[in-house]
Amino acid sequence: MITTEAELVSTKLLLVVMSAAVFISVFNQSMVNVAIPLIQKQYGVTEGEVGWVATGYLLVYAVGVPLYGRLSDLYSPRLTFCSGLGGFAAGSLLCALAPSLPVLVGGRVLQAAGAAAIPALSFGLVAKVIPAGKRGPALGILSSSIGAGAAFGPVFGGLLLGVASWHVLFYSTLALTLMLLAAALRLVPTDAGEKEGKARRLDLPSGALLALAAGLMLFGVTEGQLSGILSFFALGSFLAAGACAAGFGWRIHRVSEPFVPPALLENRSFLAASAVGFLAQFVNVGTLFTVPILLSEVGGLSGIVAGMVLAPGAIAVAIFSPTAGRLSDRLGFRAVITTGLGLLLLSQLFFSTFGAGGSPYPAAVGMLILGLGFAAINSPTANAASATLPPSRAGVGLGIYQMSFFLGAGFGPAVSGAFLAFRENRHAGALNPFYMLGAAPYSDTFLVASVAVLVAFFAVSGIAARRKRNRAIKYR
Repeated sequence: MITTEAELVSTKLLLVVMSAAVFISVFNQSMVNVAIPLIQKQYGVTEGEVGWVATGYLLVYAVGVPLYGRLSDLYSPRLTFCSGLGGFAAGSLLCALAPSLPVLVGGRVLQAAGAAAIPALSFGLVAKVIPAGKRGPALGILSSSIGAGAAFGPVFGGLLLGVASWHVLFYSTLALTLMLLAAALRLVPTDAGEKEGKARRLDLPSGALLALAAGLMLFGVTEGQLSGILSFFALGSFLAAGACAAGFGWRIHRVSEPFVPPALLENRSFLAASAVGFLAQFVNVGTLFTVPILLSEVGGLSGIVAGMVLAPGAIAVAIFSPTAGRLSDRLGFRAVITTGLGLLLLSQLFFSTFGAGGSPYPAAVGMLILGLGFAAINSPTANAASATLPPSRAGVGLGIYQMSFFLGAGFGPAVSGAFLAFRENRHAGALNPFYMLGAAPYSDTFLVASVAVLVAFFAVSGIAARRKRNRAIKYR
């Protein structure tokens, strides 16, 4: 049951705060990426060294999302969420004042330690304060905030960098976060979950094992981008991540109050939704990584033009995600997600056949199809995952879902980049028999991404077609 205080909170205003927080976190990341070359030039460092501005953020973020999700189930959502925003603001200030690269990376780590609270708490609170069967539009609004942040971050960042230094980017993030923190202190409920009897405690060992598994997996991916997926450090990270995951599985079956209830990881519908989310984000971010390189290397186009080509897809996500969430409540999860996967597959085949030539116009069409497909998958998949969770476990459950979603975003560029380099070295013809242009490695990269969509088609069969009224699953 939702607590009395949570019932009195205006869910509309709360949703505004949550969506604004998601927007700022994505906006911050996409905006900062534009400034990486300027940061490298100012500090006089190598590409590998400046890469830690992004890598340090990603690693801590991946570790923090599931931890914050569990904390929100045990402690006050207001305290947890506002603590995260406070850390995000402090990190932004440190980045803005950074006199050297190590200080800047430290600030990015602190930013990530706070920002990880945003998706975990935002999606979890929707599952706690909005009744089942009515969450689709709210989850769609949160998803649309992701698209809007991705669309406007590079544009706004580019405009600011045209008139000021990159430090201003972090000052703007700081100002937005402080305003959001003031609103969150008033609107986020202090208690929005079921207690299920006695107060529970946090199982730190299993939480640490899960965090290490996620962090090492992502470190292996980022290391693979620099030295190859089969390099010593990348493979070592993957093996260590597997060992931590095995230890996590062993631990949660042997303690009375585990970090994650074993029944959740045995829930076919939840696992299927997480798998679809991982694969959809894998294809989405992999395409966002490949298309700008294609336009620059093959088409000889500027970064501004590349940003305009990417915009239709991001705008489509922002506009159509709420509609997709609403339809998933009315038509069922599987029907909407399957439609989105069809569009996602169409986008990859279109890119592989017509878009891998360096021209901005077919690339923009492909990005629009990609955005429509991703919008039809993003919020319905989160809705499907939340439908399997009781309010008392919504935080940790959706934290794990967001973690898988985020890992897909990490794997997408790494695999796409590695495969692109492999095909360029082979100097072979295109795998797609219908491709007639002159950039076969790019055509092949999009074709391989379509295989991930086919796997997602298989996974979606495990998602319940509609929300079940009575669940037999017992969460201890």
